[in-house]
Amino acid sequence: MDELDREILEILRRDARTPYTEIAKEVGTSEGTIRNRVEGMVESGVIERFTVATRTGNVKAMVEITVDVNVHTGGLTEQMAEWEQVDFVWQVSGDEDIVLVVDTTDTRSLNELIARAREMDDVVSTTTRLILDEWLG
Repeated sequence: MDELDREILEILRRDARTPYTEIAKEVGTSEGTIRNRVEGMVESGVIERFTVATRTGNVKAMVEITVDVNVHTGGLTEQMAEWEQVDFVWQVSGDEDIVLVVDTTDTRSLNELIARAREMDDVVSTTTRLILDEWLG
């Protein structure tokens, strides 16, 4: 990955629907070059997916999960990634092992998700942080 790829990614992070022609104009290259670079980053796994950020009025939260010491978190994160309300699953360093970024319709739905996580055999504890507001970087 070079500087041009980084510039393209920065634009796509702000708005993944930015037309290639607009990106090309902003970074000073051709639309074909942008198309090839983006396709290359998708094929190599640098770009995992294109997504949509929403302001649904829903309850958004980070659910921080601590698991038993000798547990491989990969299996848990794969299961949790399948949960409908989960937008992202992060394996993290620090006191917690897994962070879920969730988007639920209401607090009851959020509480059900937290209870579901707590019922898993390897989960020791959870901490929930409501997301009050967000801005794009």
